[in-house]
Amino acid sequence: MKAKPAITTLFLAAAAYDGILGMAFLLLPANIFEWFNVTPPNHPGYIEFPALLLISFAVMYGAIARNPVANRNLIPYGMLLKVSYCAVVFGHWVRSGIPNLWKPWAFADLVFLVLFYAAWRRLAAEARSTAS
Repeated sequence: MKAKPAITTLFLAAAAYDGILGMAFLLLPANIFEWFNVTPPNHPGYIEFPALLLISFAVMYGAIARNPVANRNLIPYGMLLKVSYCAVVFGHWVRSGIPNLWKPWAFADLVFLVLFYAAWRRLAAEARSTAS
């Protein structure tokens, strides 16, 4: 069974998105906080760890893009990352506000979440039809 090219493209885009974002926060955190007029945390580790997690997830998305059928089981982990980020940002935004720096990424992650779910379901349906 061959995955749709759109699924491969989706996960390549997710790998690039999270990888670039992770590298930006790993290499240029002071610049990013300054551009958005946000006070950085009191220790760089608070930024470095999430940046490295984003890079790790980018590697995982790359693996999914290489073989979406075989790596379909990894997609829920990517969905959990997107749910986690959206829950934190939207939750704080509604309750007490959050700097604008974090908002665009939450909307992007919401879009990725919906598309990941659709891809996950599509791959499951294709696997069922092939097994029958």
